[in-house]
Amino acid sequence: MKVTIAFGSGLIRSLKTWKGMLLIWFFSLLMVSFVAIPLNGAMKGVFGKSMITDKLLEGMNIEVFGDLGGNLNSLIHFFSSGLFLLIVLGILFNAFLAGGLFSSLGKSGKPGSSTEFFRQSAGNFWSFLGISLLISLILFVVGFLVIGLPVSLASQSKTGSEKILYVIGMFATGIFFLAAVIFNLVADFARAWLVTRGEKSCFKAIGFGFRRTFGNFLSSFPLMLIALIVILLFNWLVLKILGPWRPVTEGGVFLLFIVSQILFFCKVLLKTWRYGSVTSLMEQLYPGENLMNDTNP
Repeated sequence: MKVTIAFGSGLIRSLKTWKGMLLIWFFSLLMVSFVAIPLNGAMKGVFGKSMITDKLLEGMNIEVFGDLGGNLNSLIHFFSSGLFLLIVLGILFNAFLAGGLFSSLGKSGKPGSSTEFFRQSAGNFWSFLGISLLISLILFVVGFLVIGLPVSLASQSKTGSEKILYVIGMFATGIFFLAAVIFNLVADFARAWLVTRGEKSCFKAIGFGFRRTFGNFLSSFPLMLIALIVILLFNWLVLKILGPWRPVTEGGVFLLFIVSQILFFCKVLLKTWRYGSVTSLMEQLYPGENLMNDTNP
């Protein structure tokens, strides 16, 4: 019952926060364009109007890259540098705007106020960045222990077959996914608590997240599990739609751009819905007056 109420409340809250979602969409587009436009110029400089581009439209062709010669190294360097910059900007960007988003999703938030959104984004930036980095580090370690180590040992075993290696890999991936559900829930509880409590310590917030995740496991875990499965299914749908799409005209490229941006905004909506649902569940389990006095595990 609590999970159903949380999902319903989360959807209503996310729809009221449409200005914040538009800001996230706009800055994401700006950030990607900052890297994509120079990369597109570099690729045009390398490929030009040769037959290479026609071959690429038919699918991946290894011979194409062999024909590039020395230009391939410079193109790979440019792409890797742009990708690294995009990852760093993405981490900082998500940590900044998530503060305003969580603040708008709370009962006392002001979804329509852009000034308050940016004020909360700036005020919670370092705390949210700390939570993101710590949870990412934990997930990296868990991923290595659960997936990397067993698969590596199994692949080095002389008696292990490809089938056994595949079973171990799939089982380990399933375990890691369940662990990711838990740690994402910890992170969302921590961020919701920060904006509600007005705290700045990411360590205290993560401690709260762990206590509340396991203290209300039967309510919180199904909520996050459903939310992440929906997001994964949506990502799969996006790949099925955009993957085979190879426009050959300017009109086709423009249509692809419009469709991709609509799908990206839907992805932002799903993520905001998840944040709003977790915030709603936290408020159900720990009303404001009790939450403000929460100092015990």
